[in-house]
Amino acid sequence: MTDLLYQTDAYLKSFNGVVVDHVDGGVVLDCTAFYPGGGGQPADTGRLARGGQTWMVPKVKSVAGRPVHFIDDPFPEIGTILQGEIDWLRRYQLMRTHTALHILCGVVWRDYGAQVTGGNMDPRKGRMDFEFETMRQELVAEIEAAINQEVAAARPVQVKILPRAEAFQIPDLIRTKINLLPEGITEVRTVEIVGLDLQADGGTHVANTSEVGPLRVTNYKSKGRINKRIYIELE
Repeated sequence: MTDLLYQTDAYLKSFNGVVVDHVDGGVVLDCTAFYPGGGGQPADTGRLARGGQTWMVPKVKSVAGRPVHFIDDPFPEIGTILQGEIDWLRRYQLMRTHTALHILCGVVWRDYGAQVTGGNMDPRKGRMDFEFETMRQELVAEIEAAINQEVAAARPVQVKILPRAEAFQIPDLIRTKINLLPEGITEVRTVEIVGLDLQADGGTHVANTSEVGPLRVTNYKSKGRINKRIYIELE
């Protein structure tokens, strides 16, 4: 299995990995810092290099549980050591955005008890759907003020990898309407915004809420009788 370096060090910008397989137009490495996408967070982009040769990586995708780095031919041979480099500006913007959405989720759960029904993000903007029956401008203004208070609180963000049985003893660990964790997963990665939010999550995050920066709620929409969407943007 590929060692998923991003799971324990989201700030890792470059790494060395060995090509262990060719799959579906890309290469599999023995380790990687590239996030392959999932949970609403897009996959990383970047490059792989060996000596004077460089392969751009426009897409990474998990195939049969292994991140595949899609590159152009000719593929480096199996056993080749490559240097990987993440498109850091894009990654860091996604880290800030992902943590911002967890702040939003934590505030809405704490203050209104609403579960998440969906979400998605791009660099510096995202949206999240909640089980709200009604949504009005005054409520949105309250939420915007509350999430910015949590940014200013400079709460640390902690990541742990726990045995499945231990993780599922944590109350309210799964905030989504549907439990998206397959039965075969034996370990669960958790992301905690200390004092606010604790969720099972596989994506990349900043180390402190202060890194997110000021947040704006730019819009909200009704997506059904008990499904309301909130849009946020980062400066």
